[in-house]
Amino acid sequence: MLGHSTSGIVAATLWLLIAFSVLSWTVIVMKGWMQFRLSRQNGAFLDAFWNAPGLNEGERIARASQGPLAQVCRAGFDTLHQIGWDGTRSPQNSGDIQPVLERRLRAEAQKALRKLEGGLMVLASVGSTAPFVGLFGTVWGIMHALQDISRSGSAGLDVVAGPIGEALIATAVGIATAIPAVLAYNYGLRRVNLYGAELEAFADDFLHHVLKSGFTVR
Repeated sequence: MLGHSTSGIVAATLWLLIAFSVLSWTVIVMKGWMQFRLSRQNGAFLDAFWNAPGLNEGERIARASQGPLAQVCRAGFDTLHQIGWDGTRSPQNSGDIQPVLERRLRAEAQKALRKLEGGLMVLASVGSTAPFVGLFGTVWGIMHALQDISRSGSAGLDVVAGPIGEALIATAVGIATAIPAVLAYNYGLRRVNLYGAELEAFADDFLHHVLKSGFTVR
């Protein structure tokens, strides 16, 4: 791909695009595996938690489980222990724990969501910059090729085709690098939004479940 007539700038551009491609595919594979793993963890935790006979058993399940939903659930139980609510308060007075618990659940959900967003900025950056990096390499390569043509004094097809073709490779590589990064970013962003909605829904359900059931601190 990199012939002897290719300028150093074009060659550097191509190697940079190859590095971008390796980086984006590494993020794609890691994010794909993480999303698959978290989906299984969340599903297993929800099935076990909502089938628990009581909140004490639910807490044990949350402590033993992994995933963002279990993380939010553990934060909720930690808050209840810190508050020291023992379930003896009357219903009209139990509302004072609601804003504290709700804030903690929202904060933990946002914390888990920020972890899920990791790597998306890399994909967005590669997807938005790779075509322009490739275009820069093409323009520079064409300028270099025109200089060679001017020095040779000939503009025949056999003289023009090689240098111009090598220069256009940079644009093709830039586009080929950007397309999977953009597609993966859009898919990853959609998955993050779905995870965010799932975390918010679980936080609401957990809050209502606690207020309805009462909680005994051991």
